Amino acid sequence: MTTRTVEILDTTLRDGEQTSGVSFNAREKLSIARLLLEELRVNRIEIASARVSQGEEQAVRAIAEWASGKGYADRVEALGFIDGGVSVEWLWTAGCRVVNLLAKGSRKHCEEQLRRTPAEHLSDVRAEILRAAERGMGVNLYLEDWSNGMRRSPDYVYAMLDALAGLPVRRFMCPDTLGVLDPCDTERFCREMTTRYPSLRFDFHAHNDYDLAVANTAAAVRAGFGGVHVTINGLGERAGNAPLSSTVAVLHDRLGCRTDIDESRIYRVSRTVESHTGVRIPANRPIVGANVFTQCAGVHADGDNKNGLYFNELLPERFGRVREYALGKTSGKANILKNLEVLGIELDEAAMRKVTERVVELSDKKELVTLDDLPYIVADVLRYDQTDAPVRILNYSLSLAQGLRPVATLRIEIHGEQYEQTSAGDGQYDAFMRALRQIYREQLGRRFPMLRDYAVSIPPGGRTDAFVQTIITWESEGRTFRTHGLDADQTEAAIKATVKMLNIIETNHMNHGNQDCIVAR
Repeated sequence: MTTRTVEILDTTLRDGEQTSGVSFNAREKLSIARLLLEELRVNRIEIASARVSQGEEQAVRAIAEWASGKGYADRVEALGFIDGGVSVEWLWTAGCRVVNLLAKGSRKHCEEQLRRTPAEHLSDVRAEILRAAERGMGVNLYLEDWSNGMRRSPDYVYAMLDALAGLPVRRFMCPDTLGVLDPCDTERFCREMTTRYPSLRFDFHAHNDYDLAVANTAAAVRAGFGGVHVTINGLGERAGNAPLSSTVAVLHDRLGCRTDIDESRIYRVSRTVESHTGVRIPANRPIVGANVFTQCAGVHADGDNKNGLYFNELLPERFGRVREYALGKTSGKANILKNLEVLGIELDEAAMRKVTERVVELSDKKELVTLDDLPYIVADVLRYDQTDAPVRILNYSLSLAQGLRPVATLRIEIHGEQYEQTSAGDGQYDAFMRALRQIYREQLGRRFPMLRDYAVSIPPGGRTDAFVQTIITWESEGRTFRTHGLDADQTEAAIKATVKMLNIIETNHMNHGNQDCIVAR
């Protein structure tokens, strides 16, 4: 049996940009286009809508120029309108050589939005297709609101296809514009298209209003559609589009189809797009969420030790990730053992019991327990003297005055030596960090870890005296790790997280010797 190949069009840069609050500049669009085509290896990308703005024209021009030099010109597409050739000329001038024309796929949209009869609209579409073809452009045709067209006016849809089937259209693209389909209807409508028009190529374009975008996309492929549309992280208007990550996994694992996507690059590209958009990836988002490869229940971790009883086909290594084991009140001994193995720490049964009890206790207080916290918990439980920590904050003072920059004065002990520094910053924590960096650069001659992410969370309920949890992501020597601090004051919580980080890197520094010391530039 021959494995079917499904073509992937990514429309992050066009439909994904219709996410509320998301706007890419020309440089960002070019960067993402490169990632999509060269790293992820999507077959096609849809990069813009014609005539939107001067900035959009610059983005199209930059991507088209780069794609032409790489031999990708035929894989870069943009949305055009039935507007008497204006969109076609706009895209041609910008360098785009494939236009996705937007026609109406339902009688209601045709008559009520355009105020045109089906015959008049068909004539307009036909003229636009021929105009683009005469320019030497590749043409695909969107049938906007196709799903409602198939539900309420299939005769209109068939009349459109009957009339246009012989024209130079590469693909007829069938969008569920309002996200109204379910998998049963999707498969039925798509099969009607492939059965009636076996020589035509069809794409399916899903929207996620009922959280069925991936399921509907799979149904379309089962019905014989050869192309599907996706976005990175499911970006898109309203509830978004079908996310590339889940769609590709379903096509590979559940339908046995082949795509050209490099799965190992999905997570990296998802995180890059997250940084460009500011739209956070939900922690439970399949494939790319922070928690999706994290086992919480201790029975699951125990099963993983017994021939992978709780593994499925979605192995994290496929996507460039690793399996983690959460620490909390449901984790039990098995999760803790998994984390201690990573740290190279061995405990006897009595010590394990005490550590487990402490993790449960902290979890009940809604504290987040991480891998980096475990050595401290172990030390505390086993009554190690915390004063033995290589880094201690002896004193610090933070000042805030109207019209003046915040100032921090810090006195710290590192490996028994005391250091003091004063610095101003853009905020109290920034001033504290500037003073700390100066100590490391100027007095220790070492590079300070890079702060990569800073998140603050508070318990629900609106209590002003509630603890604030600050979680900071650091990068040092190519390693990324997180520390957290808990306090009623946000700045204090951040400082506690920072001290934890310092003790981690200084412990590593002691263990590896001065040869690992990197002199600051």
